[in-house]
Amino acid sequence: MRSAAQGAARGEDVVRPLVRLDRPSAPAVGALPGRAGGVAAHPLSDRFNDCGQIGAGRIGRILVVDTDAVGRQAVMHYFEERRIPVIALADGAGLERRLAEVGPSLVVLAIRPGRDGGLDLLRDIRTQSNVPVLITLDERLDEIERVVGLELGADDCISKPFGLMELLARVRAILRRWEVRTIPAPDPDPDPDQGGFRFAGWRLHRRSRRLFDPQGVAVPLTSREHALLLAFLQAPQRILPRAHLLQLTRRHEDIFDRSVDVQVLRLRRKLEAPGAPSIIQTERGIGYRLAVPVDAF
Repeated sequence: MRSAAQGAARGEDVVRPLVRLDRPSAPAVGALPGRAGGVAAHPLSDRFNDCGQIGAGRIGRILVVDTDAVGRQAVMHYFEERRIPVIALADGAGLERRLAEVGPSLVVLAIRPGRDGGLDLLRDIRTQSNVPVLITLDERLDEIERVVGLELGADDCISKPFGLMELLARVRAILRRWEVRTIPAPDPDPDPDQGGFRFAGWRLHRRSRRLFDPQGVAVPLTSREHALLLAFLQAPQRILPRAHLLQLTRRHEDIFDRSVDVQVLRLRRKLEAPGAPSIIQTERGIGYRLAVPVDAF
């Protein structure tokens, strides 16, 4: 078997093994999962096997730009195994056209040493698009390049060598944050001329902030429960991440209750029969969704 030094001398790509003491079985760039020479599955990896779902829809196309063929193929293979569409480029040639044609949900951009190391490419991306960008940093780079990349508009960064599971987790986290930004917040001062909402036989009157059940009986709501219900009614059948719900209800938060999950549970108890969540459904690992149609009146 040839040594790594012999391979490097011939100008070949050399993959150095990555030892992870904290997660010894987490897949890493250069060790493709499910192939000979790969790594065993981590006990928690099943949670990431179907990661295409983020918020209200699936992850869109991911654009990977990396001159390192081995690392680029590793990322592509890992994402594609999880049914995440991905396009890979060896350099920035034609990137502007790709951004316009593909409309990616996120760009994974490799930053390396040198004048053409990728920071100029990051600057170009930011001048023409607000697409989220995750930069991967060559291990020879120091804190300065990391800071410059973030200042130029990168949403997150990760240094090589890195685990592919962590890379995907960072992609998901970035997209969750961006999804929260795009969800319209409920109007804090609703127009009194707007009557309210009907859903599953229930009625919420906006002017009085009163909730009535299908039999016409008034059901009291706390200010935080009202804000939470209003968020669901203004985005019916759309997944609302926990972070978004927390932002909407934080101003109504008290010292003894800081859990969105607890507040959703309390609201469910007022809207639904015990053990039969049919109005507000849980999207595991993401948030909650109002599963019934809504009519404004």
